[in-house]
Amino acid sequence: MSDFIAAEDRALLERHGLASYDALWALELEAVDEPNCERGGWSSVYRLDLGEAAYYLKRQSNHLARSILRPQGEPTFAREFRNIHRYAALGIPALKAAFFGERRVAGERRAVLLTRALDGWQDLDQWLQDWPRVTEVRRAAILRACGALARRLHDAGQKHGCFYPKHIFLRETPDGFEAQLIDLEKTRPLLLGERDRVKDLEPLLRRASAWSEAEVRQLLAAYLGEGKDLERWSRRLGARRQHKESR
Repeated sequence: MSDFIAAEDRALLERHGLASYDALWALELEAVDEPNCERGGWSSVYRLDLGEAAYYLKRQSNHLARSILRPQGEPTFAREFRNIHRYAALGIPALKAAFFGERRVAGERRAVLLTRALDGWQDLDQWLQDWPRVTEVRRAAILRACGALARRLHDAGQKHGCFYPKHIFLRETPDGFEAQLIDLEKTRPLLLGERDRVKDLEPLLRRASAWSEAEVRQLLAAYLGEGKDLERWSRRLGARRQHKESR
């Protein structure tokens, strides 16, 4: 079976004897959190430090996602790996894959996905926890970066499906902030136009409760661009938020 190894990571993985599915599956590491035991199987994440580079190693067995095209299911990491490549092709900033492979072993469907660690980046959730102490200049730059990321995502015809603060990673630059996405498993094409855009944005705004109304408008201005109807979008997002909170 053909595995994927990113060209820029191959030499390093080979030096450490980790350029194969079997080596990565057998590697003994401590999980960074509790295993996910939903979907009839399990899925775990581990940090892998190799000196000059760091990665997150994800392994799973019988942790399947089903769809109309794949009614028997496929490993959720297979779906995420496919979406990582789609984002790269579309120019949407997102995490990078270093290795992917899957196997059928004794009735199990296993998968390994190795992604580069986002060291030097901090998720939006962490910024929000300290939001009252973030300077106004930094706040504005973060809001612009998040709005621009959402615009780039949707303009490329993609709906993230989990557009939450913990899935948006930010890094400060001399010009402000740059942003990228992780957790691409639920990505799908943006089929329903503005309705899908609202459904993607509203969970972010609901979870970013530290943002004032004026700050939400700053994000929307970066998302919509000049001359767009901020009021109408604010009403649509507000209506959906009330609907979700009343359920």
